[in-house]
Amino acid sequence: MADLQIQPVLAALRKHRIATIVIALEIALACAVLCNACFLIAGRVQAMHVQSGVDEQALGTIKLEGFDPEQANDLDARVMAGLRAVAGVQSVSAVGAVPFGEASVIAGVHLDAAGQQFGGVVDFYVTGPGAANAMGIRLLSGRMPAPDEYMSVTQFVPKEAPVLITQVLAKHFWPDENPLGKTIWSMDTHFRVIGVVDHLTVPQPGSGEEKDADWSIVVPAMPGPQFAGKYLLRANPDDLPRVMRDARTAALKIAPDAVLDLDQSRTIGELREKFFLNDRVMTGLLIAVIVALLGTTALGIVGLASFWVAQRRRQIGVRRALGATRKDVLRYFQIENFLIVTIGIVLGMALAYGINLALMNIYELPRLPAWYLPIGAMALWVLGQLAVLAPAMRAAAVPPVVAMRSS
Repeated sequence: MADLQIQPVLAALRKHRIATIVIALEIALACAVLCNACFLIAGRVQAMHVQSGVDEQALGTIKLEGFDPEQANDLDARVMAGLRAVAGVQSVSAVGAVPFGEASVIAGVHLDAAGQQFGGVVDFYVTGPGAANAMGIRLLSGRMPAPDEYMSVTQFVPKEAPVLITQVLAKHFWPDENPLGKTIWSMDTHFRVIGVVDHLTVPQPGSGEEKDADWSIVVPAMPGPQFAGKYLLRANPDDLPRVMRDARTAALKIAPDAVLDLDQSRTIGELREKFFLNDRVMTGLLIAVIVALLGTTALGIVGLASFWVAQRRRQIGVRRALGATRKDVLRYFQIENFLIVTIGIVLGMALAYGINLALMNIYELPRLPAWYLPIGAMALWVLGQLAVLAPAMRAAAVPPVVAMRSS
């Protein structure tokens, strides 16, 4: 029985350099795109499944704009009273921002008064009385703000206010320390930590600076000219769609002197869907690109293998006549294909990192984790073996006499 070794396979590939190089380059491109596309898809999917930390199914927001700031207090009083009268509304609170809505107050914080210990850039949720409880955020330690701790906003936030921070921020600021009672400095004032919550995503997770989605701080504040026009409604999840429709209608009647922002006057669930729409579209496009590229690569491998089978019918017949089994012929083409795919994968890994470096520089994406490369390589090895299987089986099925006569 003839032994099919790698040496004759390499010799055959050297005789078909151009075809081998073309397929190897196609596989290299597929490897590079596959690794980076899968990395981008994983990032999008992870972002879309971020924990908001609030009771999304029971919350909605109403936003008014275009009113006279000097009438803000009167507007808030009229609108909140009117919204509370809507059937099914459990609570109404003033808020500065909600998850998946418009951007909140964003500022850098320091852990010392001298400004030497920079803690990072975080999002501040300015919330009116009852808003933190209405959100449904889970308190891990400490306490919620007391009624007398809600103070007026001076510029962006109240001065020297007590705050709630997320568990992620607590560990980031003070590893292995109790964060309760600690002080942070930002926006020409300081804040004292009175409570730690489990999760609370920033209003726009995944956009802007690369940071954890839970880099959020809750600041209690009284509504006023600089903090008015946006309201958080809580209702039974089953009633929420109807409550939101009635609330929008009521807001238009209560405040004809203001403009209802329909884009932001939605349930939190709807805001999530809208916020991640582009991510879902991008994920679909990337999946389509992967499928198309892998399909094209597989067809290229099938076409090349089929061509070589037709060209080598005499060679196959000779080997079969000398005692090569169908398994030997099948293994020959599989080894040949494995070597071509391996060459392409090696080139593709280098290209994958090159593409990732370009994406990092242009779009500020994170670095491609190394473990995506062996996964991409394994996928292409499997694809290559499956693609060459049909032509190789056809070659192995040709009887020696038929192969010799057809040459």
